[in-house]
Amino acid sequence: MEKKNRILIVDDNDSIREVLQAMLERLGYETETARDGFEALSKLVFDIDLILLDIRMPGMDGFEVLKAIRRQEDYKDIPIIMVTGLSSREDRIRAVEGGANDFIAKPIDLTEIKVRTTSLLKMKKAQDDLKRHQEELEKIVQRRTLALRASMQDVVKAQRQLQDAHMETIYRLVVAAEFKDTGTASHIKRMSLFSGMLATLMNLSSGEVDMILHASPLHDIGKIGTPEEILLKPGRLNQLEWNLIQQHPVMGSQILVNSDSILLQTGEIIAISHHEKWDGTGYPFGLKQEEIPLSGRICAIADVFDALTSVRPYKRAYSNDKTLKIMEKGASAHFDPHLFALFTDNMREVEDIQKQYVTEA
Repeated sequence: MEKKNRILIVDDNDSIREVLQAMLERLGYETETARDGFEALSKLVFDIDLILLDIRMPGMDGFEVLKAIRRQEDYKDIPIIMVTGLSSREDRIRAVEGGANDFIAKPIDLTEIKVRTTSLLKMKKAQDDLKRHQEELEKIVQRRTLALRASMQDVVKAQRQLQDAHMETIYRLVVAAEFKDTGTASHIKRMSLFSGMLATLMNLSSGEVDMILHASPLHDIGKIGTPEEILLKPGRLNQLEWNLIQQHPVMGSQILVNSDSILLQTGEIIAISHHEKWDGTGYPFGLKQEEIPLSGRICAIADVFDALTSVRPYKRAYSNDKTLKIMEKGASAHFDPHLFALFTDNMREVEDIQKQYVTEA
């Protein structure tokens, strides 16, 4: 009996996975499904002949999964069709450069998916025939599949638990730093969500949005090294105290430097750059305009807005209206004008975040 081709469907949307699975099985294919990049990479061992890969997914987006597959010698030749609701030329160029073989646009058409999968599967079969005999391959795959199916869910669960533990460790470290200053975790959550909102409005990839969302709370991690009497001083700082507090971006960078984690690498960039100003008068390096990393420019707005609308040892909380008026006075000097306009144009979402995470009494 001729071996059926097995297609891996990768999409975070349950409905889309089910529709694609029904289409492909109707065409006579066997299917595997994955709801995120971690599960997709773990299922490559199941003798996958072709992959339908969604571009927009949380955590690892389609571009990151594509790169991860192409880096593995055993799987670098698997045909990959990118499934996207976008027609961006830049997205298509990026996917082709990453090793994608074809594209299918949403909504999915049965005839189109049949034509594209048939063509790529013929190419895959020709490659497989050159590498090995089909009968021998089927026996190997059957043995590996039986063994791997029994433990696969545990492997995927362990990977997700490891990621969760990594995120929780970072969050607890940030809370420790914030307790020296504001004494509340609500500031962390609001500032993080404001940053994620701006990253989304900038049309960054879902992976980039997630990085900024989860790394932005690390912006003030360097305050661990700042004396509490300075952070909690109710009055104006003298020059020596101001010089000391201006060192916290450098301290934060030193805490996070040389990490293998992409998340901590992003956190390092944010920590060192979130006090730079658009006109070059910020610190520690006096960077200006687009010399300042985008993540730092985003977090500068989120941090200043939440600081002004929150109670601090040296000030009461200002209303949103007063805060925006204060920020607008120095907007052209302090903030990226385009980002600041995006923020002020989306105050309803900002207010929803504030209502969700009210500062603890």
